[in-house]
Amino acid sequence: VMSPLLLDGPVVYAAYLKLEHSDENIQFWMACETYKKIASRWSRISRAKKLYKIYIQPQSPREINIDSSTRETIIRNIQEPTPTCFEEAQKIVYTHMERDSYPRFLKSEMYQKLLKTIQPNDNS
Repeated sequence: VMSPLLLDGPVVYAAYLKLEHSDENIQFWMACETYKKIASRWSRISRAKKLYKIYIQPQSPREINIDSSTRETIIRNIQEPTPTCFEEAQKIVYTHMERDSYPRFLKSEMYQKLLKTIQPNDNS
């Protein structure tokens, strides 16, 4: 199985997840990729708090499915966030996508249509 994020159509995959009401995983994953590149400490602190409020905090609007020890580690680290403080959570959501939503996506009509646009019929 191709990795969900190396596919030619991550945008299509994200759209599929939105239809499935499970796009918080890919949104979080992409937000973390951006977060890791933040150079300024001040910006990192403010972005880390925002990521926490949106994805990590229990009952948050787009709460991701992570275990309580990972959540507690983030809560501890968020006071002085490092570029890698969301890495464990990112690995977990990646695994969820790989095992769960991505195989479903590959069977979906949306993906089949994408394949047709990427590989036009070669009648030669």
